[in-house]
Amino acid sequence: MKTHSITQLVLAGMLIAAAPFTAHAQTHHEAHGHKHAMPHQASAPQRGPNGGTMKQASGLQFETLVSQGGIKMFVFDRSGQRISVEQGRGAASLRVEGNAKRYRYDLLPDGKGALTAPVNLSQIAGQQIEVEMQLVGLPGMGSRPLTLQEVATIPASQHQLAAAAIARQKICPVSGKPLGSMGQPVAVDVNGQTVYACCGGCVNAIKSDPAKYAAGRPQITVATSTAADAAAIAAQKVCPVMDEPLGGMGTPIKVMVGDKPIYLCCKGCIKKVQAEPAKYLAMVYGNQPRSNSIAAAGEQARPGVFKVTAADAPFVAAQKKCPVMDEPLNAMGGPYRVNANGKAIYICCPGCAKKIAAEPQKYLDVLARQGVNPPALQTQNTAAVVPAGTNQVRPGVFAVTSADAPFVAAQKKCPVMDEPLDAMGGPYKVNANGKAVYICCPGCAKKIAAEPQKYLAVLAQQGVNAPIIR
Repeated sequence: MKTHSITQLVLAGMLIAAAPFTAHAQTHHEAHGHKHAMPHQASAPQRGPNGGTMKQASGLQFETLVSQGGIKMFVFDRSGQRISVEQGRGAASLRVEGNAKRYRYDLLPDGKGALTAPVNLSQIAGQQIEVEMQLVGLPGMGSRPLTLQEVATIPASQHQLAAAAIARQKICPVSGKPLGSMGQPVAVDVNGQTVYACCGGCVNAIKSDPAKYAAGRPQITVATSTAADAAAIAAQKVCPVMDEPLGGMGTPIKVMVGDKPIYLCCKGCIKKVQAEPAKYLAMVYGNQPRSNSIAAAGEQARPGVFKVTAADAPFVAAQKKCPVMDEPLNAMGGPYRVNANGKAIYICCPGCAKKIAAEPQKYLDVLARQGVNPPALQTQNTAAVVPAGTNQVRPGVFAVTSADAPFVAAQKKCPVMDEPLDAMGGPYKVNANGKAVYICCPGCAKKIAAEPQKYLAVLAQQGVNAPIIR
């Protein structure tokens, strides 16, 4: 489970030069009275011709680039002419901030004039990395290994920056509802600034009055409640700030956060709601989506393992830890989402998916003991039914009809052979515990008849909810 793959550690990266981060780290460190020698490092790194860090050592100049595709190094002589690295070799030892383990990768000639360690760093973002490189075999170096060090931070992708902005904003400035509770938040440009709305219905309100919503916070207004509010006051019962019965300190105060009313016991509580509207909206209305469910479809990181979106945010926040590793969901590049008996479980890395696929109920029970109720996964054909069929090509194996077409399109592949359904003369339809499973050939029917639940679970891991046979 715990591998030496760097892709399990953090988030997505972009091409950067490590020099500015190295310079900053050394300056900050020295400002506190600490100076550590770093062998062969230049005192004033510069930008190289390829956009990387330039350092001088052993009469040579080294340009290092850290990118989402790995680590690359070009070597130049004193005059700035690139020299051949075909006889050179090296190793890069990489450590991510907050993780004591080091990950070693070979630096080898790439045939294009550089020494390269082609490691996938696309999941690193926002965390500092330390890289130590040891080189041998370069012209003029002699037999003594050369050591260079870099400190860098790989920035987040646009998708991750958006997710962070949504997490900071928390609620829709129009409706006051938690972002993600109505599906994927909608980005709206307000005078060059991005504000997120909970749904498309709020977009026009933001565009029609951009000054009002530019701060990304809902408008908060205060009024005294009236007889028309009696039913809502009775339903809310207590003040979310003081946890006192409404009406116990006089007529309740009505605070509108967007279009959502919050009733308070007294005027002294108003400032609390104004300071943290999302907190008190969640206390009064809850921070879960309208139903405890989420769409099963999405972008797959690997088969059956889905990348999360803003719609997953409330469930990720509620679950907090991976039930397999007992680690925070973002500890190893996550969170990711998998299907466990029709419910969404969030995991810290794709490697945990196999454990849950093998024993889904075990991990649902782990979450239940922690007080977590995983959301149900919605599929396009939820609760759908399909005729059993009348044209048998052999006992228990039916030819499909036009009624099966949407389910065939949704399933796509045979769960036995993992081949397209039309690859071997199919699709055909069989009954698996009362549900229709489509197969590529009649020969697959025996497998499903022997272990129907196994193959229904295979489809569930792919986000497919097999229709009920009527």
